[in-house]
Amino acid sequence: MIHTQTSSRAGRDGTVVRLYGTVQDITERKNAEEKMHYLAMYDALTGLPNRQFFQEQLEHAVLRAQRSGSHFGVMFIDLDRFKRINDTLGHATGDMLLREVSMRLGGCVRGGDVVARESSDPGYQAAREIQAGRVARLAGDEFTVTLDTLKSPQDAARVAQRILAEMSRPFMLNGNEVVVTASVGIAIFPQDGEQASVLLKNADAAMYQAKELGKNTYHFFAGDMNSAAVEKLKMESELRHALERNELLLHYQPKVDARSGRITGVEALMRWQHPERGLVPPGVFIPVAEETGLIVAMGEWVLEEACRQKKIWRDAGLPGIDMAINLASPSFRKTDLVERVADTLTRYGVPPTELCLEATESILMRDADVAMVTLNRLRDLGVKLSIDDFGTGYSSLSYLRRFPINQLKIDRSFVNEVTSCPDDAAIIAAIVSLARTLKLEVVAEGVETADQMRRLIEQGCRIMQGFYFSKPLTSEDLTRLLTRGTDFRAKLFRAPFAAAELAQVA
Repeated sequence: MIHTQTSSRAGRDGTVVRLYGTVQDITERKNAEEKMHYLAMYDALTGLPNRQFFQEQLEHAVLRAQRSGSHFGVMFIDLDRFKRINDTLGHATGDMLLREVSMRLGGCVRGGDVVARESSDPGYQAAREIQAGRVARLAGDEFTVTLDTLKSPQDAARVAQRILAEMSRPFMLNGNEVVVTASVGIAIFPQDGEQASVLLKNADAAMYQAKELGKNTYHFFAGDMNSAAVEKLKMESELRHALERNELLLHYQPKVDARSGRITGVEALMRWQHPERGLVPPGVFIPVAEETGLIVAMGEWVLEEACRQKKIWRDAGLPGIDMAINLASPSFRKTDLVERVADTLTRYGVPPTELCLEATESILMRDADVAMVTLNRLRDLGVKLSIDDFGTGYSSLSYLRRFPINQLKIDRSFVNEVTSCPDDAAIIAAIVSLARTLKLEVVAEGVETADQMRRLIEQGCRIMQGFYFSKPLTSEDLTRLLTRGTDFRAKLFRAPFAAAELAQVA
C-alpha cells in the first residue's frame, strides 16, 4: 500500500510546468493501525468482538429497530462451573474450551453479519467462520448473541435450545473429554428495554435466573426480576456485614435417644438476627451465602461459636453431649480445614469425640478420593463424621464402606412419608440395616409426629431429632433444659406401642 503527496508549479500563463511529490510505502503503518483496531475491538483469545465493540453494535441495533419498528433479542450466555475446568485441567485447557465454545456458538445462530474482519492473523481467520447474529465475548466465560429482526420470542427460544444442545456435547481438549453446560438469559427489544445498556442488564438478570432454575437452561427476562435482583444485592451486602456486626447466632436442636428419652447431642443451626428484617430463615440467606462465597467465613464462625458454647456448658458442669456442625462444600474443600478444626478444639478445650461434622453425599462424592484424605485426617483427629441427607444424592456403596464415617443421617423427605408410603418405609429399613452391618449410628431428622417416631422405632432407628421433640433452641433455652436434666420419655411413651419395642431398638 502506498501514499502519494504532490504539489505543482505553474508558468506565467497559468499552465502547470512542473510537479513535485513523494511516494511512501505505508503498508507497515496500515497493518499496525489495523492491528491496533483489532486489539481495541476484538477479543484476542477467540477473535470475537469484545465488550466495547458489542456495546457499539447493540446501540446500532437499537437505532435500526427503532427506525424499522422491528424486534430483536439479546442473549447472555454463561458457562456453568467453568472455574472447575481451569482449576482441574489448567488455564491453557480453559482457553482452548473458550475458543471451541465461540465456534459452536457461531454455528447455532442464523447466517447474516460477519462478526470479525478478514486478516492474515489466525484470530481473524477463526472468527471469520463465526457468522450470524453477532456473537461476542464480554469477559471470562460470558458470551452474548444479538438476534436481529425476530418474528416472535420463540425464534430466540429455538436458538437458545440449539445453543444448549451444542454446549452439552463433549469437547475433546488435549486428550480429555470435557462436558460443560450453559445458562442463557434472553431479553427482547423493546418490551424488555429500549436502551442497549438496559437490554444487556436484563439479559444478564435472566441468565442468573436460569442458573437458579438448575443451570443448563434458558430463561426470558421478567420485569419483576429487577426488584428481585436489587433485593438480592442488598441482602448480599447486608450479609457481608452480619459477621462484623455480630448479627449471626446459633440455635441448637436436640437429638434424642429413643431408648432413654435423653438428649445425646445437638445440631448447631445458623440463624441471622437482622436489625430490620428480624430473624431471617436460613433458606433465605444460606443460598446467597453459598453463591457469593460468604459461606466459608460463616462456616468458620459456626465452628468457633459452637466450640465456645461447648466450653461454657463444660465449665458449668453440664453433660458432654455431641455437637454437630454442617460442612458446606467450599469449606470441605479448603486445604486447612483439618488444621482449623484442631486449633479451634484445642483453644476451647473441647474433646474431639464430642464434635460431629456433617457433610452431604453430594459433597463427598464430588471428589471422593480427595474427600477420603480429608475424612481420614479428621478421623485421626478423633472427630466424628456423619453423612447428612443420606439417600437423596448419588452415592457409591463401595466408597461408603471405605469412608471413615460414624453416622448416617436419614433425610427428612423419607421421614415425612414413613407412615403413608411403603417405599419410604422400606428405604429407611434398608438404611438402618446397612448402618448396622457397617456398625454405624443412624439419626432420623424431621420427626414431627408420634406416628413417625413409632414407625422409626419399629424400623430400628435409635436417635431422632425434629419438632416432635423440640424445635431449635437458643443457647439460653437449651442451657436451662440441660441444667434441669429434662428428658423426653413422656414423648416416647405417648406413642401407642409397648415398652418392649423400645428395648429392642439397636
